[in-house]
Amino acid sequence: MGFKRFLAAFGIGGPSVDTVLANPHVYPGGTIEGHIELQGGEVDSRIDEIALSLATRAEIEHDEGESQVQAGFARVPVTGPFHLAAGERRSIPFRYPVPWQTPLTEAGGAPLPGAVVGVRTELAVAGAIDKGDLDPLRVYPVPSQDRLLEAFARLGFQLKHTDVEQGHISGTRQEFPLFQEIEYYASPRYAHEVNELELSFIADPHGMDVVIEFDKRGGLFTSGQDVYGHFRVDHADADRIDWAAQVASWIDQALERHRGLFGGFGHQPHGHYGHDDHGGGGMGMAAGAVGGLAAGFIAAEAIDEVGDLLEGDDE
Repeated sequence: MGFKRFLAAFGIGGPSVDTVLANPHVYPGGTIEGHIELQGGEVDSRIDEIALSLATRAEIEHDEGESQVQAGFARVPVTGPFHLAAGERRSIPFRYPVPWQTPLTEAGGAPLPGAVVGVRTELAVAGAIDKGDLDPLRVYPVPSQDRLLEAFARLGFQLKHTDVEQGHISGTRQEFPLFQEIEYYASPRYAHEVNELELSFIADPHGMDVVIEFDKRGGLFTSGQDVYGHFRVDHADADRIDWAAQVASWIDQALERHRGLFGGFGHQPHGHYGHDDHGGGGMGMAAGAVGGLAAGFIAAEAIDEVGDLLEGDDE
């Protein structure tokens, strides 16, 4: 092959791509619209595929500790194979569905600290894939999520940080191998018993699973434990319920259940929500109807840190 064609095979002098978003402000369940501007390189090219995906910054655990990676999800092809002449320009429109389980980046009129989501354009040429840079998105909560976030703020929980964990929360309708955790400092109302609280939404078109993790304080001679609540919320109930009162009820019930099972601050092995096969009796889920919501609670004696929480539903 000629020298220019040889270089183009390695991305030098080859085609370039630029993605233009009509509006970077989006909601879960909505759409992203825009167009892809493609510029031919110095030689003719055969484009194998152009695809879009979402990407976020996610934490992974390994033997040396934790690290952050750029994790892609929800990949959607935009074109199949086609020929692009040298110097040719093409504008390719697209409409991209925003998955319901896309991590949020905004809440309460401000960015969520640590939250990053963007659109990534993948250009496949001659068997090589250029994943390109991220075009940032601002992802806002839908009304049901927004009401719950407002409720935590009204109860005095102070936002600390957000992150995205790789893995699965068992017992939920999780679609992708990652989920967002919104972390709060404890409300003064619960500070004597709880250090921090982590909130996760696993949404779908009809509603969402709400998973709450409480980092519980220890007693004088005991270490703390984690306590979990798992609830189902319908989007249609967003404006029908006093969410501050409902969330307070959830928290009170979860903590009271934990006290009843373990006698206040009694020590139990530390772990994560989702399994009952690691000893300790395997309590499972206590479910009941609360204002049209299915609710359950479990004290986290059951599984090890993120690894066991995130093993999925196939066990």
